[in-house]
Amino acid sequence: QQNIIILKGVILFYTQFMLDVSGLKCDGVLFSGQVLPSECLSGLMEVAGDPNTSHALTGSIISLLAQFASGGEAKEALHSSYNFTGTLAAIIHCNRTTPEEPLVLQCLNVLQRLTYNVRTLHCASHIHELISFLMQHVQSSNDDIVKACLGLMANLCRHDISVQSHIKSQSNVKAFYRALINFLGHNCLTVVVFALSILSSLTLNEEVGQKLFNAKNIHQTFQLIFNITVNGDGTLTRNYAVDLLVDLLKNPKIADYLTKYKHLSVCLSEVLGLLHSKDPDTASKVMELLVSLCSVPVLRKLVCEMVLRPPAPRLQPGTRKCVQARGSEPSLALVHWVTSPLDGPEQCYMQALSLLAELFEEAIDSSLCSSAQSFVELLLQEVLVLLQSPDSTEGDQLNCPSKKVVSLCISSQVCSEVVLKTLELMSHLRQQMPDMETSFYRILQDQRMVTPLSLALTSNCREHVQVALRILFEAAPLPDFPSAILGDSIAANNAYRQRVGELSIRSSSASEDVSFMGKSFPIMHAEPSGSAYQSIDSLIEKLQNGAKVKDVHMSEIIDVYEQKLSALACKESRLQDLLEAKALALSQADRLIAQYRCQRAQAEAEARKLASLLKDTERKKEDLQTELNDHLLEVERLKSDSQQLLEHNGRLQAVADQHQELKGTYNQLLSRSVEGMLKELQAAHISLTQQAEGLRKTNEGLKLQQERSCTKTSCSVPGLQNDLRRQEEQIHEMEENISILRKELNKTEQARKDTSIKASSLELQKSQLEAKLEKMEEELSKHSQMIAMIHSLSSSKLKGDATANLSL
Repeated sequence: QQNIIILKGVILFYTQFMLDVSGLKCDGVLFSGQVLPSECLSGLMEVAGDPNTSHALTGSIISLLAQFASGGEAKEALHSSYNFTGTLAAIIHCNRTTPEEPLVLQCLNVLQRLTYNVRTLHCASHIHELISFLMQHVQSSNDDIVKACLGLMANLCRHDISVQSHIKSQSNVKAFYRALINFLGHNCLTVVVFALSILSSLTLNEEVGQKLFNAKNIHQTFQLIFNITVNGDGTLTRNYAVDLLVDLLKNPKIADYLTKYKHLSVCLSEVLGLLHSKDPDTASKVMELLVSLCSVPVLRKLVCEMVLRPPAPRLQPGTRKCVQARGSEPSLALVHWVTSPLDGPEQCYMQALSLLAELFEEAIDSSLCSSAQSFVELLLQEVLVLLQSPDSTEGDQLNCPSKKVVSLCISSQVCSEVVLKTLELMSHLRQQMPDMETSFYRILQDQRMVTPLSLALTSNCREHVQVALRILFEAAPLPDFPSAILGDSIAANNAYRQRVGELSIRSSSASEDVSFMGKSFPIMHAEPSGSAYQSIDSLIEKLQNGAKVKDVHMSEIIDVYEQKLSALACKESRLQDLLEAKALALSQADRLIAQYRCQRAQAEAEARKLASLLKDTERKKEDLQTELNDHLLEVERLKSDSQQLLEHNGRLQAVADQHQELKGTYNQLLSRSVEGMLKELQAAHISLTQQAEGLRKTNEGLKLQQERSCTKTSCSVPGLQNDLRRQEEQIHEMEENISILRKELNKTEQARKDTSIKASSLELQKSQLEAKLEKMEEELSKHSQMIAMIHSLSSSKLKGDATANLSL
């Protein structure tokens, strides 16, 4: 227990000391991954999370660690490696009954800074209790507590579906929604932005959000966001306002509402004016908003026009001087942020590059191409200036060989990346813009291109190597390209890396030797006994309790113990040095092992990836081969089918020709036979008709004669009877002749009927042959169409197979 008290006193002293020297940049040492700083931070977390620790000590530790929660690697390490979020949530949970405590507000403020733009693990300790605490205390009477709770809740809800689902599953979620809606009329704009951010995260795709962000209310929201962005009362409120608009633009309906916002041009002009700010965080957030606006095609065109075609200067009333608008010449500000010294936040440069990419994509093949030409020329001039390394920094590098050299190396790498990206952009734009190709090839032959190309070709990043190889492919055929200097630079970079590796191995082996010497080195002095430790502890306790030493012997004893303590301190310092050397060696060994394991894991992963790619390629090759074989078989089948169709078409053509010949022959025969038979029948009919007419006339004459004879020879009956019998015999003979003639006439009529029937049957056969011929002609046309389609398909298949063979 006494050791714990002493440890807490040491931590309190160390914390106070760190607060006093807060201006020093010690985050690189504390979060370097070494053993002692890691143990120190873990100890601070443990003491801060202990419920028995006093609020003063806990507040001091939180104040110390809060200095590193603003951003960068320290913030990430506190959040992920040391679980600072869980520690603060545990402190709030322990003091949930007394939310008015200053420690609770301090934890809420630090959590808000720590969780901004960082995803919090839903399974972290006390996160559910923290969410319940925030939902309960957003209606607190303390405005500071309300603001801190809303800001933290906005961070937790943004882009975290698990937290959103947990909030929606709570029983008091409707009361929470009502409280948030009531905050929209608050007099503090920060509170309004926080409430809108939470509502957009929770209810944007629900019925409540559709009513809240409908066409009537969204224009007021746009105006509020742009007012806060331009005239906000702080960077924090501006950041949350920009984040809110970025999240709202992801909804297509709200993005369409923004395109119809009547004050959009004026608001964008004011926002572009913020690019002239000297604060890189403000400029970075503004460029993030502009990049988000460029995700909508209509808004990207508007942003590109306002950047590349700034508004004309307006005449100030009462004067004759022209006054530029606040957002005039935003392109110059953009060039300034792209080409400024690389000692600021990296996010600012990345946002500027992203915005440049969006603007150039919009300007290509549009009416803004001529306006972008001057901007590109200005940008290229600045990039050429960056290619030349200044000589004035060499002395500073010699005087400050720690941190500035590292930052210069990082800056040179980032600068090389910017140069290569710019050259790649020029290679895409050289055909669309005049004189771009000449400038591009002139820059490639400049000797200052050696450094970016050598750094990129020897980089560990695959994308950088690929970009450098593409540029090298363009530059190698040029006559004045410094290929020899590039080779020397690449060899120097490789030698430097090999030298650094050898030095790290030697330093690790030397540290191990030192640690082994420290282990084998004998301790000459005996450790103090337990009674000595007890007396020392009692003396420390008396000193801590404020006891006054008045005895002279006691003062001498104190001097003796002070000497012993100093000797022990010296021994402890020596042992601590040996321990630190051993820890350094172990950390280096661990780092090398970790690097080896990481490289091995990466190599194995790449090998597995390559194996999977090879398997996929082989499988795809087999599939393509089978598909190609199927296509070839199909082509052969189509060829055989087409050949069969051609043969069948030939046969059909022969049948059609034969049919035509038969038709002609049939027509000739039909015309000849029918005409001859008709003529014969007509002649026979005429002759028989004449014979019948003659017989009729003879019969009539005989009847007259019989009547005369009957009247003249009524007396001579026997004679007359004989004459009558003779006449009757003659009549009978004539009737027999007439019957014979009738039979012949019937036969002739039957022959005529048979001839007409044959003629009708021939006509029917003729119509059937004509119908069959028409069907054959239709089938012939269908076959010809099929043959044409087969020819076209076979030609396209052959082209596709050739393309597939080429691709394989």
